[in-house]
Amino acid sequence: MKNIFFSCLFLLCCLSVAGKVPSKQKIRLTDNWEYLKGDLGGIWEAVRPFSPGNPETVPIWQKITLPHCFNAEDAVDPDLNYYQGPGWYKTGLSINNPYPDGRIVLDFEGAGQKTDVYVYTTLVGQHVGGYDEWSVDITEAVDSFLKNDKLVKRFGGKVPLSIRCNNSRDLEMIPSDLSDFNLYGGLYRYLNLVYLPKASFKQIRLEPELSADRKEGILKVKTTFYNPEDIKEADVTVSVYDNNRKQIFTQTITGILPLGDQFLTEVKVKNPALWHVDNPALYTCELTINAAGQSLSAEEHFGFRQAEFKEKGPFFLNGKRLLLRGTHRHEDHAGVAQAMTEDMMRTEMQMMKDMGVNFIRLGHYQQSEIILRLCDELGILVWEEIPWCRGGLGGEIYKEQARRMLTNMIGQHHNHPSVIIWGLGNENDWPNDFSTFDKGAIRAFMKELHDLAHRLDDTRMTAIRRCEFCSDIVDVYSPSIWAGWYRGVFTDYKNVSEQEMQKVKRFLHVEWGGDSHARRHSENVFANLKGLESGQGADERAGDASLYGGTARASKDGDWSESYIVRLIDWHLKEQETMPWLTGTAYWPFKDFSTPVRPENPVPYVNQKGVIERDFTPKESYYVFQSYWTTAPMVHIYGHSWPVRWGNKGDRKEVLVYSNCDEVELFVNGISQGVKKRNSQDYPAAGLRWNCVYEEGRNEIRAVAKKGKTEMADTIIQEYQSEKWGEEASMSLSVVSREGDTVLLEAQLFDKNNIRCLDSKKYVEFEIIGNGSLIQNQGTSTGSRKLQTYNGRARIKVNLKKEKNIVAVKSSGLPTTFLEVE
Repeated sequence: MKNIFFSCLFLLCCLSVAGKVPSKQKIRLTDNWEYLKGDLGGIWEAVRPFSPGNPETVPIWQKITLPHCFNAEDAVDPDLNYYQGPGWYKTGLSINNPYPDGRIVLDFEGAGQKTDVYVYTTLVGQHVGGYDEWSVDITEAVDSFLKNDKLVKRFGGKVPLSIRCNNSRDLEMIPSDLSDFNLYGGLYRYLNLVYLPKASFKQIRLEPELSADRKEGILKVKTTFYNPEDIKEADVTVSVYDNNRKQIFTQTITGILPLGDQFLTEVKVKNPALWHVDNPALYTCELTINAAGQSLSAEEHFGFRQAEFKEKGPFFLNGKRLLLRGTHRHEDHAGVAQAMTEDMMRTEMQMMKDMGVNFIRLGHYQQSEIILRLCDELGILVWEEIPWCRGGLGGEIYKEQARRMLTNMIGQHHNHPSVIIWGLGNENDWPNDFSTFDKGAIRAFMKELHDLAHRLDDTRMTAIRRCEFCSDIVDVYSPSIWAGWYRGVFTDYKNVSEQEMQKVKRFLHVEWGGDSHARRHSENVFANLKGLESGQGADERAGDASLYGGTARASKDGDWSESYIVRLIDWHLKEQETMPWLTGTAYWPFKDFSTPVRPENPVPYVNQKGVIERDFTPKESYYVFQSYWTTAPMVHIYGHSWPVRWGNKGDRKEVLVYSNCDEVELFVNGISQGVKKRNSQDYPAAGLRWNCVYEEGRNEIRAVAKKGKTEMADTIIQEYQSEKWGEEASMSLSVVSREGDTVLLEAQLFDKNNIRCLDSKKYVEFEIIGNGSLIQNQGTSTGSRKLQTYNGRARIKVNLKKEKNIVAVKSSGLPTTFLEVE
């Protein structure tokens, strides 16, 4: 009975701290972890005594660091379904709490998808939901363990912490397994150890407002206290710093009863620096609590800005129209899946900003606090949403999770000035998780979430994408418009968008674009698209994402080349400059990402619509965006990853140059092809295009761009092949480059006359014999052991491990080719 009582007490304590822990002092628990894929018979198997050779020590644990994802590689393994099930983590905590009788809290920035937390054998906390932040107070459990001298000695003075994560399929959990992304498992965001005094903060809420003329800012400071020991009195000091970290306000509120939600103070700021995408001025609010002889400081950043979506009109930021130039992000990266480090996140977000992005939709779930902070710092406006994605609507457990995750997302990310939209769902018109699909029930629950969002935060809009029968409920709606990919032709984009805009109060177009197999290029991008007709609409309908059946469409019948996608993107961007009513758009997505529902893509299990690959390698389309969206001078010749062009001798081949400069001069083999002036409405490439004759063999293409007094250049080398080829008959395998013990290999396809097959799309598969290893399961064009070739080529890296290895490449109907590498 006593053990049951204490277990219940521990669970109550863990539930008393929700969300991220406000504190300037957090200890990231990254090292000295062990991981076990699969389940245990019980918590005792994680902590029982270990002795070498003892069969009771089975199963074997793997040493890892955090963040860590179960599915770092298997999400893109071409031959497997990705693992969905339990996995265990364990470590030992060195406890050194500076606060006598203070609290010890674990601060989870996210874990997937269901999590149980144990201190020694005591269950101290549980959480359902893979994306919101949460915390567990482990104070009593730690104190109880440390009182047992025998156990303390056995564990070397450290407190055993064991965590079970589970991403098993569950119809009563969001998001749906029908979603076009993996429901990853593991401790894939940072886990922090936090020491707190007897009384501290549970949540800090900042409410900045601007006067109508934007000459005065008003900041309301509110907080909720964490006070499990019922401390009766506390003093709180509030200090505010401007964007140069100069203190502009300080006040100490004395004699507070630190319980519940409390308004602390109001701060007025004359002529505040406004937060803007081009100048993201951030203020800081620091709160310090003093209670029972202990103190703790926490700080939050905020900004003064006004955001407004005009009905049937554009978006305004701080009283001026701003065209939202956006993209999307999934938490996903080559080799680590969702377990991205802070350095990786910063690299990704900086690449977005360098591309000219000022808006992002975080699809389709609450993302890391680090990402929101980077958006604040870089000047990127945010639509963030909960993972009610596809499948229909479940029962009360399902709905309660959605309510809880919406509440947590708004509470945890409310203070970020970058956030302008709370998303309530995605593709909620997509059925099949349940035997019934009730539009009325979905509408009713959508209305409930909309009302909840406005009760929690009435300063921001709500939005959904692609659920037309709920479009009247939310503040901002995005229909499905995939002109030139899932339906119709891309020249229909403007007309379709205007028609859709007229149907709703506030229109914002998120998700557009198309797939491109990195390094695949085409001399005739519309060759297979003769059946496409204008006026078919541009929405994605049932079956359009399939590679089989249905009407003609680029997604099924096109070549998935970068050549086609740059033209599609180019058209959209030049049209957006002539749509004065447009709030903005967001290209889907910024980076290729893994998905369980696309096993037959050129890189299996990868959604290849990104403008960069899964390892940060830019595709050609990245520079198309730069040429329209950035001001720093840039120039880029299309075709950096296109080593060989083809055609007849004497053919004129189109050369595209993407640049934001005023004029560009093109040279082919040192001979000027003339100067062209940039005109964004002169499609394609804003008029920076030339029809040039290539020489057989090697050609140097050089573009010299001028913007005012600035001059810059870009150069590529391309071969030209006029020999015609037939059906693929053989393959070669050769070393392209070496870097230390890693070699880059390339396979090429040839016909019976040994002529390169430059339009081949055959699948090839690499294998290795020896102690070396293929660098595979990266979900990239050069990091997959099985993939479609790009222009009759395919590349992969090999770690030789300082030994001789034999690498094989095979393809259906062709002789296998071997290469000895050392």
